[in-house]
Amino acid sequence: MNKKTIRDIDWSGKRALVRVDFNVPLENGRITDDTRIRAALPTIQYLLDHGASVVLMSHLGRPKGKVVESERLAPVAARLSELLGRPVQAITATTGPEAEAAARSLQAGQVLMLENTRFDPREEQNDPAMAQELARLGDVFVNDAFGSAHRAHASTVGVAEHMPAAVAGFLLEKELAALGGLLEHPEHPFVAIMGGAKISDKIGVISRLLTLVDTLLIGGGMANTFLLAQGYNVGDSLVERDAVPQAREILAEAQRRNAEILLPTDVVIADAASATAPRRVVPADQVPDGWRILDIGPETVKTYAAKIAQAKTIFWNGPLGLFEIAPFAAGTHGIAEAVAQSGALSVIGGGDSVAAVEQMGLADRISHISTGGGASLEFLEGKELPGVAVLNDA
Repeated sequence: MNKKTIRDIDWSGKRALVRVDFNVPLENGRITDDTRIRAALPTIQYLLDHGASVVLMSHLGRPKGKVVESERLAPVAARLSELLGRPVQAITATTGPEAEAAARSLQAGQVLMLENTRFDPREEQNDPAMAQELARLGDVFVNDAFGSAHRAHASTVGVAEHMPAAVAGFLLEKELAALGGLLEHPEHPFVAIMGGAKISDKIGVISRLLTLVDTLLIGGGMANTFLLAQGYNVGDSLVERDAVPQAREILAEAQRRNAEILLPTDVVIADAASATAPRRVVPADQVPDGWRILDIGPETVKTYAAKIAQAKTIFWNGPLGLFEIAPFAAGTHGIAEAVAQSGALSVIGGGDSVAAVEQMGLADRISHISTGGGASLEFLEGKELPGVAVLNDA
C-alpha cells in the first residue's frame, strides 16, 4: 500500500469528492443489507471530523446508462444519514449545474450524495468530459470503493486525473493490506477454498494461488468440471466442457508445485435444482445419468474441515453448493463453521461466501470480509487495479 491516504491531506475548508461503493441490495426501496454503507463510515467520519465537507458518488445496480427509478440513491442517503447522525442531502443529478451549485454551497461538516453514476452512459466508458464534470465537485479525490477498483470508470479513474490530489480512504487501505498480506507473507499451512459455479473466470487466480498455498479445496459447480476432467460421469450437473483441458492443466500444475488439490469424494445429488426434488448422497464417481451434483457430501465436509482446522491462513471465495436452496446449503455452512472455528487468519473474498457467513451469524469470527468479489480475485491474481494505480504515490 504505497499510496497516499486521507491522513496525508489537511482537510480544513476542503471538499472531499469520495467514490464509495454503496451498491447495496434494495427491495421495494428498502435496503436489505447495509454492510457496504457501514464499511465507508470510518472514512466519511474522519473527513467530517477534520473540517471537510463531503460529496459522495456511487453506482447502484446495472441501469445501463439510463435513469431507473428503483436504483436511485435516495434510500441510501437516508440510511447513511441515520448511521452518521446528521443530514445527508440527496440530489437527482450526478454532474452539471445542479450538482455544482449543491457542492459549492456545502459548509464544513455537511454531506451531499450525488445520483447514481451509472445513470450516465459516459460513466462506464470512462468518458473524459464526465470525469472533468465530476472533478469540479471537489478539491481532493478519495477512492474508498474497493468493490469498483478493478473498473476503469469515470468516477473511479478518470476523475482522479483531473484533480490536484487523489488518495485512498480507510476501507480501500484495509482491503489492500488484508489481501496484500496473503500474497506477501502468509503463515503456513495456507489453505484456499474455491467454490462458485464457474472455473473459467477463476483460472488465473487458481494458478496464482497454487504458487502460494499448501492446499486448495474445491467445491461448488466448478468442482464438477474437475471431476469430469478426471473421467468421472457427472450426469446432468452444471459443467464447463470447454474448461476441461484447463482443469486438467491445473491438476498437473498442482502436482508440479507440490500443492495439494482436494476434490469432493462424495456429493449430494438430486434430479432437479429444487428443494422438493428427491436427493441422495453418493460417491463422487457414482453419479447416475439424469441426476445432478448440487452440494459437497458430508464426508467431503469432514475432510475439508480437518484441513481448515490445521490452517494458519485461509482464503475463501465462492459457495460449495447451491446454498440458496436449503437442502443444498449444508456443505457451504459446514465450511463456514470450520473457517470460523479455525483460529486462523481468514479472508473471505466477496460475493456469496460472504452471504453464507452472514446468514449463519459468523461474520464477526472472520478476520477480513472483502467488500469486492471481482476486485479481490483480480488483486490476488496479480492484476493492477486501475482505481488504485491512479492514486497518488506515498
